This record gives sequence, C-alpha cells and structure tokens, in this order.
Amino acid sequence: MARPVVRLTDRKVKSITSTNKEQTLSDGGGLQLRVLPTGTKSWQFKFKNPVTEKFNRMPLGIYPSLSLASARTKAIEYQELLTQGINPKAYELAKKKAESRKAANTFLTAAELWYERKKPTVTAHHAAREWRTLEMYIFPKMKDIPLENITAIDTIEILRPLEADSKHSTIKRICQSLNQIMDYSVNHGFINANPLAKIIKVFTKNTVEHMATIKPDELPDFLTALNNSQTIQNKTSLLILWQLHTMTRSKEAAGTKWADINVEEAVWVIPAEEMKRRRAHRVPLTPATLAILDQMKPLSGHHEYVFPSERNEKSHASTYTVNAAIKRSLGYKDKLVAHGLRSVASTALHEKGYDSLLVEACLAHADENETRAAYNRSDYLEQRRPIMGWWSEFVEQANLK
Repeated sequence: MARPVVRLTDRKVKSITSTNKEQTLSDGGGLQLRVLPTGTKSWQFKFKNPVTEKFNRMPLGIYPSLSLASARTKAIEYQELLTQGINPKAYELAKKKAESRKAANTFLTAAELWYERKKPTVTAHHAAREWRTLEMYIFPKMKDIPLENITAIDTIEILRPLEADSKHSTIKRICQSLNQIMDYSVNHGFINANPLAKIIKVFTKNTVEHMATIKPDELPDFLTALNNSQTIQNKTSLLILWQLHTMTRSKEAAGTKWADINVEEAVWVIPAEEMKRRRAHRVPLTPATLAILDQMKPLSGHHEYVFPSERNEKSHASTYTVNAAIKRSLGYKDKLVAHGLRSVASTALHEKGYDSLLVEACLAHADENETRAAYNRSDYLEQRRPIMGWWSEFVEQANLK
C-alpha cells in the first residue's frame, strides 16, 4: 500500500538544503520539487501521457520566482487537461507556437506584404506617397502591434490628432490604406476579420473643393490669352495645347516620348507605368495633335521626350509647367488649373451627347461599374477616334474666335 503524500509547506520548501545528490519531493497531484546539488530549486509536473501511458515530466519554473501556490495552480490546470485526454506538454508547446505566430503577424509585417502586392498596380509616385504617409502617422504607433490586437477604438485615437488639424484628406487616405492592409491580412489567413473596415465613418467629412475650371464657352477667351501671351515660350504653349487636345493629365502630357508616338496609325500609346491606373492608354491622334508634333519635331525630334526640360535635355518638362503658365502668365489664378482642362473637355463632350462610357475612356478613367470593368478589357480606341476628332475641332474653332 502506497504511503500517503505529505504536502509541502512554504517553510519546508524554503528551508530544505542541497546535498551532493539531486532530491525530488512530491506535493501530490503530480507536482514535484527538484533540489539540485547546486542549490537550485525548481518545480516539475509528473504525468502519464494520455496516449502512450508512459510517465513524462515537464518543467514549470524556478523557485522562488514560481511560488508553491502558483506551482499548485499550474498542476491543477494540467490535471484538468489530462482528464480531457490532452497532453499538457503538447498543449504548452502549441500555445507557445500560437503566441510566436501572433507576435510575428505584426501590422508592419502585413503592411510590407500588402505594399509589395500593391506597388505594381499604381504609379511609383502614388505608391511612395502612400507608404510615406503610413511611415509618418501610423507605423510609429502601430508597427509592432500583432494584427489580432488591433482594434477600431485604438486606431481611431491615433487618427484623432489629424482630425483636430483638419487633415481630412490625409485621414481618408490612411483609412483606405489601413482597410486594404487588414483585408489583405484576412484574405491570407493572418486574422479572421477586419476591425478597421468602417472607421472612416466616425471622422468629420471633408468638404470637397472642386478644382478650378472654366466652361466650354469660355475656352475662346483662354486661348486668346494664350496666343497673346508675351511671356510663355512657344514649346510651353504647344504643351498646353497638347494636354488640352489629348485630354491627358499633366504628368502624362509632359512625359510624352517620341518612341510612343505612331504617326502612321495616328495613335499615342502611354505605357502602363506612366498611367495613374497602371494600365496602358491609347490616345487617338487628330490632325490638330499631329500638327503640334510637326511643330515640335524641329525643336525636340533628336531628344527622347517631345517636350524636353530646359535644364536637363535628358528629362521632360516639369509636370507643373502647364499649371504655372496658366496661373502666372495667363492670369487664371483661382479660375483654372491644368487638371481643369480635362473637365472642360468632359463637359463639352457630355453636352454634345456622347456616350459617357466612351467619354470616360477618353479621359482614362476607371469604369465605375466594377463588374463590367472586371470583364471588359476594351479601350474603345476606334469608337473614341470621332470623339477626339470632334473635341479637337471644337478647340480649333474656339482658337479662331
């Protein structure tokens, strides 16, 4: 008959001294105290493996860092696991792995993976700007937080100072990035749900100020000012007209390359990496735009760019050239910006009654119908030719008034 176990006491654990041999004292319930010859005292849990039915021992901690009471609590927890057929050693190992995985799944790690996936889908400038914004406002406070610990309340508090500074556009951009990062994390199994999906709704909405532009019937006055200007260089004037006729953005117009122009087929192919949506855009060339190229040929035909920079002939004109000319030389400050030229074209074409889908294609806008956009890969080049032709003639007629 086995002798009953005499439970340990705090006094006994504290007073026991080491010998030249290892000592093992039992407290019952599988809890044991090991006393090494060096004097080190530690707790261990002895149990029968529920599968192999062989006895195992697992360390619990060093005394006195782990007290007798705490060691007993651990032993009771493990006994409860054993009654459920769970190996406590395997349980602790799985728990440590889960904690390690959770610590590795930090916000910064997920953000870096998301960024690598997103970069090819947007322009380099847009990608760099988005990442820089996260570096400024989010990473200092969130980069080391495990994804599972991120909450809407904590994230909102991080963004509140921006709201107080009326940086509404910045908040909107950040919320979009945060939402995409968390959605990426859900889709890749890092977390089960996106807690930041709706946080944008708690912030004050930004009052959108529409870009300065003019009406189509004001175009003759604008072109008259352009023709009569004594300060605008000829090639800058041609760049303004090129951007106006082609309905392109300032960056796209200023970066026009001779290699992308096909005079025979009357088309300008803007590479995907130069486009906002990272999708190549074909611009039908009209007699007016071909005439602009003819005028630029003697000036820049030996360069890479149609509109080369004054300071560096290996580069193109500044993307701010058109905007600066409109504002300073033509006296249209607060009346018209370079991007507003696209708005003039859009208004005129819609008033003419052209199909909105084709007008948006002329402007290289993304189709708002996401389902249609997912399946439709056409850029409607041939359908856009008469539209671009009409617009060029409209500009030419305005130039004669």
